[in-house]
Amino acid sequence: MVEYRNLLVDRTDDTVRITMNRPERRNALSAEHLTELLAAFRAAGDSDATGVVLAGTGKVFSAGHDFADVAARDLDGVRELLELCTEVMRTVQSIPQVVIARVHALATAAGCQLVASCDLAVAAASAGFALPGGKAGWFCHTPAVPVARAIGRKRLMELALTGDPIDAATAEQWGLVNRVVPDEELDAAVDDLLARATRGSRASKAAGKRTLYAQLDRPEADAYEIALEAMAAASQTPGAKEGMSAFLEKRKPSWPD
Repeated sequence: MVEYRNLLVDRTDDTVRITMNRPERRNALSAEHLTELLAAFRAAGDSDATGVVLAGTGKVFSAGHDFADVAARDLDGVRELLELCTEVMRTVQSIPQVVIARVHALATAAGCQLVASCDLAVAAASAGFALPGGKAGWFCHTPAVPVARAIGRKRLMELALTGDPIDAATAEQWGLVNRVVPDEELDAAVDDLLARATRGSRASKAAGKRTLYAQLDRPEADAYEIALEAMAAASQTPGAKEGMSAFLEKRKPSWPD
């Protein structure tokens, strides 16, 4: 097992849990922290796990970029940092596993970006979300990219321009998280949603996730073209054939992968 300075990574059965463990810095995303996140997600993606849970320790899920790191960089250095952060977000969405954010507390700026980039998210009732750059000096340009795709234009504008936080209930209403539960029920709710989202053929799920992201936010005609070809090809896979055979034969499927 790889040793990390900023993360706790463990695996239980088919689930890899990646926990940001820099509570004294509010899980701020320094270059070192982002590099470790990238390595951890890539390792999980290369494994035979079916699900990944992203969590945090301490009083904040993640406060976003580490200003001590950012302030010490020139333009090229900040650009490199943002490129690294973007690569983490893209990796979360490109690995074959279902990735679910376990949001126990406040997620701001790039921390909110992390939540929006995950496939699914469950929040504790006491959690909150913000793109605070709108009321400060460094606007949340890149964090707004996945947040906009989760909550829509007008709500994104309110969140980004005011910089004000929203509570977990509002985040659920807006579509930033899938559900909100009492704090003490957070782990059970995460496990339940992940179990339901990872059942079935692993290969089919991985292909499905890849296709969903490929067609999202594309014009409808393009989206149908992408989805049609992917679904036609998927019909010939062992998992699809077994699923259809089991349905027709009224038996429990035995997945080949």
